[in-house]
Amino acid sequence: MENKEQIRNVAIIAHVDHGKTTLVDALLKQSNTFRDNQAEMNQTLIMDSGDQEHERGITITAKQTSVHYNGYKINIIDTPGHIDFTAEVERSLRVLDGAITVFDGKMGVEAQSETVWRQATKYGVPRICFINKINQIGGDFYKSLESIHKRLSKNAVAIHLPIGFEKDICGVVDLVDMKAYTYKEYADHSLTVGEIPADMLDKAKKARAILVEEAVSADEELMNKYFNQGEEAITEAELKAALRKRVLDGDFFLVTGGDGRGVIVEKVLDLCVDYLPSPLDRDLGQTVGTDPKTGDQVIRKADVSQPLTALAFKIASDPFVGKLVFVRVYSGILKSGSYIYNATTGNKERVGRLVRMFADKREEITEVAAGDIAAIVGLKETTTGTTLCDPAHPILLESIEFPEPPVSIAVEPKTKADQEKMGLGLAKLAEEDPTFRVHTDEETGQTIISGMGELHLEIIIDRLKREHNVEANTGAPQVAYRETIRGTAEAQGKHIKQSGGRGQYGDVWIKFEPNEPGKGFEFIDMIKGGVVPQEYRKPVQQGVEETLNGGVIAGYPVVDVKATLYDGSYHDVDSSELAFKLAGSLATREGIKRAKPVLLEPVMKLEVTTPEEFMGDVIGDVNSRRGRIESMEDLQGGAKLITAFAPLANLFGYTSDLRSMSQGRAASSMELAQYEEVPPNVAQEIIEKRNSSK
Repeated sequence: MENKEQIRNVAIIAHVDHGKTTLVDALLKQSNTFRDNQAEMNQTLIMDSGDQEHERGITITAKQTSVHYNGYKINIIDTPGHIDFTAEVERSLRVLDGAITVFDGKMGVEAQSETVWRQATKYGVPRICFINKINQIGGDFYKSLESIHKRLSKNAVAIHLPIGFEKDICGVVDLVDMKAYTYKEYADHSLTVGEIPADMLDKAKKARAILVEEAVSADEELMNKYFNQGEEAITEAELKAALRKRVLDGDFFLVTGGDGRGVIVEKVLDLCVDYLPSPLDRDLGQTVGTDPKTGDQVIRKADVSQPLTALAFKIASDPFVGKLVFVRVYSGILKSGSYIYNATTGNKERVGRLVRMFADKREEITEVAAGDIAAIVGLKETTTGTTLCDPAHPILLESIEFPEPPVSIAVEPKTKADQEKMGLGLAKLAEEDPTFRVHTDEETGQTIISGMGELHLEIIIDRLKREHNVEANTGAPQVAYRETIRGTAEAQGKHIKQSGGRGQYGDVWIKFEPNEPGKGFEFIDMIKGGVVPQEYRKPVQQGVEETLNGGVIAGYPVVDVKATLYDGSYHDVDSSELAFKLAGSLATREGIKRAKPVLLEPVMKLEVTTPEEFMGDVIGDVNSRRGRIESMEDLQGGAKLITAFAPLANLFGYTSDLRSMSQGRAASSMELAQYEEVPPNVAQEIIEKRNSSK
């Protein structure tokens, strides 16, 4: 059983095409993980194992692997860089202890670099930075470091300096031990240790002085020693310990760089081991949850003697073993064949088999101890964010939140025979991907699928064909609008039906008012006395919720509404749960219409990198799409970065339009920023179109 101090759980995060997967492959090769399998070693992209990933040249799903290096076990999750698959990054960072952020040395910080950095900050994940591709034309370690300072954090400090420039890069100066680590070819098997080149000595000394100052600033004793005795008095071990402490605090970042394909990644492995946290370092080696029965706080230590606590962070379908549930074990031991408690559903489940994953390869194991990661075969009810624990000691951990998907399309099978297969296939894909949703439009009977962007849905349709053998026709992309209210209104909902014998009677008064943005629906019971008996209040709430979900002005879900039930009446004989549910629905329809309802639309943050000569065209085009320019700044290599906000409805097909207007030289990325009110003239058009199609 591994020593938890010698485990590292690490995510590789970056903007698309910055070289994450290439780096992971190099880490696998450098650590000799596949020493017994030369065919694996000779693959160019071990981690991007799916056909779609090979064809498109991007990572689509997060992959897990492990490397053993100098007595340490490093669990690595390689995450996608494209914004449409941001959920994969989110759920990985939720369960991992540290991260390596990869940057393209030619581009520096790009749009998705900021997004993944923000996600890592949200979960308090300590990280190191690797500036990749500095050996290529246009690659520049120092300019990229400058862009990190400018756009991400001033507390990013070089721990290594590159030796050489662009194609002449041949290693790094390590500022801790002040040695040069060089290679002749990136594919060398080991680095050569030597003295710092004479022409770099002054530069290295200045950079080391900055590194030492930053290190001692968080340690009073060390700081006094530094001021009284000078930099030379700080030993290498003291410097390493101080830097580690600062990295673990989560707001200080060590930076290295090189050619992520080859031997230089040995220094990245060293940084992982020396400075990123073990399971015992994060949150003092403790995990905090609640007792699902009492709601009391429960604390578990990262120790095998503690009761089992684990979080399911990813679901995947394997063609050979079926459903794989990836889990991070926080305390105790998870054993193959054991029964565990699903604290989210309240049911017991049996662990069929346990497997360790290497990209898409599996290794069967008998147990997983605290601090480690593995996959379970055989669980039926477990979904992403589910807590799994010891049945005798239940605990519920904080789940993982995912954004609502803003893009929808209608999908139907090409043949009737495929109808059932399509339903099963989409259900499996939705189980794997929490940002992918499927529902049936009650009025049209169409199957509607929703995702984070056009690429996301394109991949889903492709997977439906490849993995489930279903050919499908799709409609044009649709925007996932929302409705809300800006005013306050009170409304009566009264349902009376007499038809010989027992009738139906339900009568309620409900006040509707805006809730805080993002807070969703809130139901408040303010009934005094028994004007509406207790057993009928829950049905009232159900009636309100169902009506809000179905929309009032245009059939889109109504969000961020507070509904207060404050009065009503009932009949001793004719009242029923159904009557009050219908009364709640009637009050909602009337109340929302009176409370100044408005339409909301998803607004995307759009970042465009373009040569200066096309900037005028790009800005004009963004303005024509109801967009607003937020900022413009200079980038490396004479390019311009334009940041804008624009409605999703006007951005379909933007990537290809941008390519056309810039002769293929501009690039863009977008992510959901917020929902904003649709201008009245546009809203009227959307409502009329929507209502006429019903």
